[in-house]
Amino acid sequence: MNDPSRGRLIGIARRPKSGAPIETISHGEIVLGGGLSGDSKGLKFRNRGITILAREDWQSALDDLAERAGAGPIDLDWTTRRANLLVEGVRLPRARGGILRIGPVLLEVTYPTQPCVKMERAHPGLLKALHPNWRGGVTCRVIEGGAIAVGDLIDVVHAPPEQSIRLPG
Repeated sequence: MNDPSRGRLIGIARRPKSGAPIETISHGEIVLGGGLSGDSKGLKFRNRGITILAREDWQSALDDLAERAGAGPIDLDWTTRRANLLVEGVRLPRARGGILRIGPVLLEVTYPTQPCVKMERAHPGLLKALHPNWRGGVTCRVIEGGAIAVGDLIDVVHAPPEQSIRLPG
């Protein structure tokens, strides 16, 4: 796929309760007014019920991390980022108000995902490597819910002009 507004869903993950290990699943249900069914965060934080990470942005952060450390390639699983969805081949909107469609699901970008101290615990320097250029992914509000599965297409329905947002940290 060479169209930067279209990609594919390649991973789904959830945390059944706060502090629980992340589990990957092959399909799930995105709930209106919430997030991924079975995930502890969605219903609690409706404007960031779903978090999405682009594989290319994750790899860019890992490459940056390796370069800063003067080390060889760093291989951390995408679930280290603790996002719900992993996509590839699509440039996620880098502005509030961006709209994404995955199958029947419609999501509105509400903010860049703010990497937390857990990233630093996972690997020193990861927090800083995720901050530039929305590399930590996006948080989304669910506009229309529905079933999703690994392999589904993801489309950027609306991409407002990019915003540069300085994250704390």
